[in-house]
Amino acid sequence: MLKADLHIHTEYSMDCNTPLEKIIDRCLETGINCIAISDHGTTEGALKMQQLAPFRVIVAEEILTLDGEIMGLFLKENIAGGLSVEQTIAQIRAQGGIVGIPHPFDIFRPSALGEKIVAEIVAQIDVMEVFNSRCPLLRSSSKALAFAEKHGINQSAGSDAHTPGEIGNAYVEMPEFNGRDDFLQALAQGKVFGRRTNPLTHFSSAWAKLTNRSRK
Repeated sequence: MLKADLHIHTEYSMDCNTPLEKIIDRCLETGINCIAISDHGTTEGALKMQQLAPFRVIVAEEILTLDGEIMGLFLKENIAGGLSVEQTIAQIRAQGGIVGIPHPFDIFRPSALGEKIVAEIVAQIDVMEVFNSRCPLLRSSSKALAFAEKHGINQSAGSDAHTPGEIGNAYVEMPEFNGRDDFLQALAQGKVFGRRTNPLTHFSSAWAKLTNRSRK
């Protein structure tokens, strides 16, 4: 069985300073043996991680659309931000990727897609994150779970880690898989586990964003 944390950030995200090697070390410590690297606006870190990690790595990206963030999984290259939701989904599909919705219904996150948009694109959603450790309210997760169950959408979970210590705060225990299609079948048989991250951890992301801006 895999213990898959399906939402992790690296130093390639503008709000994270975690090197790839530290992520590998932390995964080995916690028994996480499958990860989705989903940096903001880039697949560069995920592609490099695939070459370094001794476990399965899914190349993903959190893409900021005109209406909020969508996650593409099993990507081959970057997808530009600033497009409409429909255009972004088309770009993900063009790469043979999977469409995921990260941190849905999180009222504290301006980047979360609104309920109206999620309802409009429901037929195009492959995966919904029903537990994100950085969502402060459990009702956001409960709402996402109810929505996924109602519409028969595959359920995922991720720590949304921006620091090594967060890795493994949420994960899916699921069977092994070989590729994109196998992943969806395995995820459908998975079981979600998770705990919320201490809200103070968000300060690390704010600090990383500030220092990364200053370097530029």
